[in-house]
Amino acid sequence: MFFVAPDVKNFVVWDYVVFAALFLISSGIGVYFAITEKKKASSKEFLVGGKQMTCGPVALSLTASFMSAVTVLGTPSEVYRYGATFILFFIAYTFVIIFTSELFLPVFYRSGITSTYEYLELRFNKPVRIAATLIYIVQTVRNTLHSLTKFDLWGSVFATGIVCTFYCTLGGLKAVVWTDVFQMIVMLAGFLTVLIQGSITNGGPTNILETAKNGSRLRIIDFDVDPLRRHTFWTIAVGGTFTWLGIYGVNQSTIQRCISCKSEKQAKLALYLNLLGLWVILVCAVFSGLVMYTHYKNCDPWTAGFISAPVQLMPYFVMDIFSTMPGLPGLFVACAFSGTLSTVAASINALATVTFEDFVKSCFPNLSENLNTWISKGLCIVFGVVCTSMAVAASLMGGVVQASLSIHGMCGGPMLGLFTLGIVFPCSNWKGAIGGLLTGIVLSFLVGIGAFIYPAPSSKALPLSLSTANCTVNTTEVPPLADSWYSLSYLYFSAVGCLTCIIVGLLISFVTGPQKGENIKPVLIRPICNLFCFWSKRCKRICWCGVDQENSATKSETDETLKNGVNKEMQNHLPGFNPHEKSYTNVSLDTESYF
Repeated sequence: MFFVAPDVKNFVVWDYVVFAALFLISSGIGVYFAITEKKKASSKEFLVGGKQMTCGPVALSLTASFMSAVTVLGTPSEVYRYGATFILFFIAYTFVIIFTSELFLPVFYRSGITSTYEYLELRFNKPVRIAATLIYIVQTVRNTLHSLTKFDLWGSVFATGIVCTFYCTLGGLKAVVWTDVFQMIVMLAGFLTVLIQGSITNGGPTNILETAKNGSRLRIIDFDVDPLRRHTFWTIAVGGTFTWLGIYGVNQSTIQRCISCKSEKQAKLALYLNLLGLWVILVCAVFSGLVMYTHYKNCDPWTAGFISAPVQLMPYFVMDIFSTMPGLPGLFVACAFSGTLSTVAASINALATVTFEDFVKSCFPNLSENLNTWISKGLCIVFGVVCTSMAVAASLMGGVVQASLSIHGMCGGPMLGLFTLGIVFPCSNWKGAIGGLLTGIVLSFLVGIGAFIYPAPSSKALPLSLSTANCTVNTTEVPPLADSWYSLSYLYFSAVGCLTCIIVGLLISFVTGPQKGENIKPVLIRPICNLFCFWSKRCKRICWCGVDQENSATKSETDETLKNGVNKEMQNHLPGFNPHEKSYTNVSLDTESYF
């Protein structure tokens, strides 16, 4: 599966057994939920688990989806070559979880939506929703394609796509979440096995840290504010926050699992538990890179030509230290594939959800519940086939999709800006939303494509312990922006798109006429002005643009009380209450319905 030097052993029977068990158990979970949930068959049950999930499984599922093959294979290689600065991402993760749980999640959860893009129609209009949905579909298909093609053999890609499609289609979101729980266990077992054996082989943690220090791998804090530097404290803390907020704060894959929780409190708890998981993964990945550096400090396999790309460092290292332990290399490969399975499965489920909610259900609102369920399952199959077919073709052509490495930041930033416009700034209107989104997309793609064509100067992104002193460099003409704008750290791509979308959106909104507060449902916005204008009710009224936030707060508390079972005698008399599903589909969006 991976290219290794001739003196390193390949897979044996036990490795294949461990590897095959991952696929069988993952498929079995899908079959289990297909059988046990058969009587509850509905599109709501299939897509969001009937909104009865608890925080534990959802937290593990979110963590597993984050820990893709890129994390398992790429992060240790990053630390091996550039040092442990990557550990600073714990700051970005912390800010991301806080913003997601306290700013974005409450709006999405209380709105009673299934697709995050439903919010855009409620807040702006349908064209904004459709535009954002189409961008999300393209972005997610590209990211899924990139996740699959992290493995070289087309057979591996094909098998991964088939298994993901199989259990997504059979069991829906519940199968995805519980399969993620199993895969998370496999991933942690794989990482810990590598760390333990690698530490034993290389003299223990003390020797590893000392060797890493001598090799300049522990120079972590760098407060250089130069935005062209690849990784500094500021690019990771600020740029990393924008990048991952686009993944967590407004991404359908994440929010869909959060709103599947039985209460908003459970959803928030899932996110904060997920933060602990992100920290654990980060520490494991960073220390794996340091262990790998210690092991190969006198013989770099990449420079020596034993491997053809840095991403192969980790598999090579695993086959090296476990050459006499059958089954353990298979466990690591299962660890890497578990990350891919989780990421791809979550993407397929999210793609099916947004397509069903934003297109099918919107165009055909009167379809039967049984037909809705079958359409949802059919969409899982369609997206599974599309992603797998494209990935197999790409793996045969060899590295065609490398340009998609920064695609999430380039698309995720403007999308983050669009939702921030709607939630944080009540004055923004649909014209500003469309204008800001398109401008943000254009600008972020300009910087992203420019950086791909004209890479940053080596002085800004040079790996440690490497030199170009004796290299002969061909002189070619480059545009004036090549050493400035196009050399911007890739972590700032999302920030460029997000801030551009917000600034342009607000300018267009003010020029074309700000949104009037009486036309905005209070549950759809969450201005952060409350944090800064608590001393002045007048300032609050100005920032809320006429939205009656005081009555909204009272109503929200009443809604929560009713939903928790108090005053049950009133329930059947409230508009929008479904006594069978015990839900308030429309009440939270209609402030005048019962006051």
